[in-house]
Amino acid sequence: MKRRRIVVLSYLVISGAIIALVGNSLGTEIFPIVDSGQFQLHLRAPAGTRIERTEQIALQALDAIKREVGPDNVEISLGFVGTQPPNYPINTIYLWSSGSEEAVLQVQLKPGAGIGIEDLKERLRHKLPQELPGVRFSFEPSDIVSRVMSFGAPTPIEVAVSGPNLADSRQYADKLKAKLAQVPALRDLAFEQELDYPTVKVTVDRERAGVLGVTTGDVANSLVAGTSSSRYTAPNYWADPKTGIGYQVQVEIPERKINSIEDVKNLPIARRSDQQIDLRNVAAVTDGTALGEYDRYNMQRMLTLSANISGEDLGRAAAQVQQAVSDTGKPPAGVNVKLRGQVEPMMEMFGGLRLGLLIAVGVILLMLTANFQSFRLSLAVGLTIPAVIAGVVVMLWLTRTTLNIQSFMGAIMAIGVAVANAILLVTFAERSRVAGREPWEAAIEGARSRLRPILMTSFAMLAGMVPMALGLGEGGAGSDRRSPRRNVRHARHPAGDPGHAAVAACSDFCLARSSRPAEPLFRVRAAARAGAVPWRPNRRIPGGGGGVSEQSEWMSKGEVL
Repeated sequence: MKRRRIVVLSYLVISGAIIALVGNSLGTEIFPIVDSGQFQLHLRAPAGTRIERTEQIALQALDAIKREVGPDNVEISLGFVGTQPPNYPINTIYLWSSGSEEAVLQVQLKPGAGIGIEDLKERLRHKLPQELPGVRFSFEPSDIVSRVMSFGAPTPIEVAVSGPNLADSRQYADKLKAKLAQVPALRDLAFEQELDYPTVKVTVDRERAGVLGVTTGDVANSLVAGTSSSRYTAPNYWADPKTGIGYQVQVEIPERKINSIEDVKNLPIARRSDQQIDLRNVAAVTDGTALGEYDRYNMQRMLTLSANISGEDLGRAAAQVQQAVSDTGKPPAGVNVKLRGQVEPMMEMFGGLRLGLLIAVGVILLMLTANFQSFRLSLAVGLTIPAVIAGVVVMLWLTRTTLNIQSFMGAIMAIGVAVANAILLVTFAERSRVAGREPWEAAIEGARSRLRPILMTSFAMLAGMVPMALGLGEGGAGSDRRSPRRNVRHARHPAGDPGHAAVAACSDFCLARSSRPAEPLFRVRAAARAGAVPWRPNRRIPGGGGGVSEQSEWMSKGEVL
């Protein structure tokens, strides 16, 4: 009995050591990275750049991308430059851009181009700033899964700084950005908002305006109509008498005629005593800057820092970002810092999966205890689970695969199949032990009788999973997302199943006390000796042992004590 305990404890220690050492070296993320042959590039020209210039920059960026990958390797490209002006009186699409200085480019490479998207991104990060100085570039997720998992964030890493005082939030955000710039795994680090957007500041001299009989409303209406459109101050509609369709009529000053502060100063405000009053007569017009856009969360203004990840998994990168936030120091009073993007859903997902796995293992043990009416037998079956988990983490480590939702699902499936095989093996081994054999003989007999059907099932499953794991055939690129799950399942097929069978057999042998049964479910020996029920230890059950057994047959005859 002492040797048996040593064997069981040694097995548990070795399995636990493998899980702890190898498992801690695995990366974590929500979904595995998929090379779909496409990417999305968000470029930002200097603040206030006109849309015509932004269009030229976007075309130059596309030309640089084609030179890098080869013009024959680009299948299609799509570009969105600027944003729709408010003067455009029709339904528009939503663009992830805040002004005329921004553009979004989507590029799809031809199948078989042989170009890695992640490597291409790194090369473009070095090449594009050299060809287009002053332009900021950021790669965004192009596949629908990454977009959904980011919950609206443009990148996997997003740090939001919010508070009642925008100046305090910006001061802390600048310090935080300097700390995040020291994290080697982050790329494309930048503020999502334009902090210093060029503006024209108009300061009305109320005393002088009052003397001239001009109100602040007159200044505002004239300024809006002169720099934008009359539709904001005097909406006007004309109905076509033939069709009855209404058209909006608006007056605008051509943009090319207002291209300096002097032109703004010469805007007419009002006429008093047959004299025209210009803006320069009642206000001071100077250059200025302002926040390009205001983002709010819970009614508080928010500044967000976004960054991509390169050469590191999401879990380790998130830990480095959290460390950078801690090193920045305590934020000012009222300022809140929150890590968003894919980090928060990843933490929630792994927490739920771990809890679900623990609950599933506990329920399995309770059900097996009720089925066998023996905690010893249920424990013998449950002892195969550490071996399965150890095989899973080793397979993930060998294939350089991260721990994600796909590989976690594969681990749960592998545990389920291994437990199912262990149940049959332990059942057959216990039947032989009840027949009068020694525990070690019963364990060997159970393993020997179940090894062939287990291997047959394993090879059949292996033949079906290999093409999906390698991404072969139609939809091969799409199967990249499913390959981690297949790699996990391969951790137990076909070599893994005999190992689990051996573990189950050894566990049953080590936990067995003697050849005499001690569980109510197997108290059939007395009836067998009395001749009430014929004992056939070598009887093969139809269907591979998944249905009727001798125990259930005796129970139907009422011979179980």
